[in-house]
Amino acid sequence: MLGIIGAMDEEVSKLKEEMSDVVIASRASMDFYKGTMAGKDVVVVRSGIGKVNAGICTQILVDVYGVDAVINTGIAGSLNADIDIGDIVLSTDALQHDMDATGFGYEPGVIPRMETSVFIADENLRSIAKACCERVNPDIKVFEGRVVSGDQFISDKAVKDRICDNFAGYCTEMEGAAIAQAAYLNNIPFLIIRAISDKADDSATEDYPTFEAKAIAHSVKLVKAIVENI
Repeated sequence: MLGIIGAMDEEVSKLKEEMSDVVIASRASMDFYKGTMAGKDVVVVRSGIGKVNAGICTQILVDVYGVDAVINTGIAGSLNADIDIGDIVLSTDALQHDMDATGFGYEPGVIPRMETSVFIADENLRSIAKACCERVNPDIKVFEGRVVSGDQFISDKAVKDRICDNFAGYCTEMEGAAIAQAAYLNNIPFLIIRAISDKADDSATEDYPTFEAKAIAHSVKLVKAIVENI
């Protein structure tokens, strides 16, 4: 069973249209759509925005549905000049850029008393995703790199520069690292897929509405292809 998480309705509504034999159940104010896609058992759910929602959603997928892996699809702001709006980033790993226990002597991003704060994505899922993306989205580029998450929409160049300097991320968003941490704690593989909707700087608020729909379309085509090939 594969769990597919999106933060917003726009990110999951098109995927739901691809499902058959759907049974809907609500938990923690989230609607879980269990059914089949391309002949595979899947659960598609909108987690809501932010790390807490994303972490709770992932745990429900594990505890209630017994998922074997989790894919998180959505949009993000680019942190790398080579990654343009519309391109896709596949996670090599993920961390939380707003985790700050520096007052206790920890480095930025480090979660106190955990063995790791950097959560490694599944190489097999990423390999499948890369091949699928090159096939179904030939008009864009696909990158593999670090996804950094925080409960902030980054639209300030100074904040973006600080995140880049500290964490060397490829893109920034608001859920992926929480899903990654929950997957790590439950010992299941995960992959974060992010289509770039903005540059995470002073232009972000004007870029976002224009490019959101295009970014989501690329993500949906990719997720469908991944399900078909796993």
